[in-house]
Amino acid sequence: MSKPQQLMDGVMSKKQYSLENILQQGILPLYFHANAEVSVNVLKALYAAGIRAVEYTNRGKEALQNFKVLVTVRDSNFKDMQLGIGTIKNELDAKYFIDAGADFIISPGMIPDVAKEVDKAQLLWIPGCMTVSEIIAAEQLGAKFVKIFPGNLLGPAFVSSIKDIFPHMCFMPTGGVELNEENMMDWFKSGVVAVGLGSKLISKELLDQKNYSAIEKSTKEALSIVQRIKK
Repeated sequence: MSKPQQLMDGVMSKKQYSLENILQQGILPLYFHANAEVSVNVLKALYAAGIRAVEYTNRGKEALQNFKVLVTVRDSNFKDMQLGIGTIKNELDAKYFIDAGADFIISPGMIPDVAKEVDKAQLLWIPGCMTVSEIIAAEQLGAKFVKIFPGNLLGPAFVSSIKDIFPHMCFMPTGGVELNEENMMDWFKSGVVAVGLGSKLISKELLDQKNYSAIEKSTKEALSIVQRIKK
């Protein structure tokens, strides 16, 4: 039985389905662009590369409308794609994007009001944390998956040192993860289950050039690196 069929048949919850997709691909691409057409074309490039879970970020006034366009395109063409929204800092934005069709919600910090709103929708919530206290607070709110943010400041050693305290928590660094095997290997060895890749994967230069083939190529390479690491 395929995962979409499992989801439809109630074998797997929406929350678990989103988590499984991210775990399986091992990377979570994240991006924003003010232009809806560019946003759609990036999504198409990511899908062509093999991505089935994406984080669109709430970083501009166009984000909500663009996200609705992405959901429409996804529903018509990429039904097995999970569309998450990131940079959600308050309950109202969480509600807007959940109503727009978000499959999972990512926050830059540990925000209880967002956690409660996402829990009501029975979706996956991924809070950003940078201290043990924040991770404990997130765990107490029901989080099973935490974004280590900013990753470039904390580093793989941080995850290694706290991993045993949270045996049932999944960790994903975002911010400063390099698109090379050495850096990604360091993160996975520390105990993370995935890495968030933003500008290192979908750079401003590539977006400005509308170089979607390069985005597809670099995404395929990132997925290949993760598969080699996991083996």
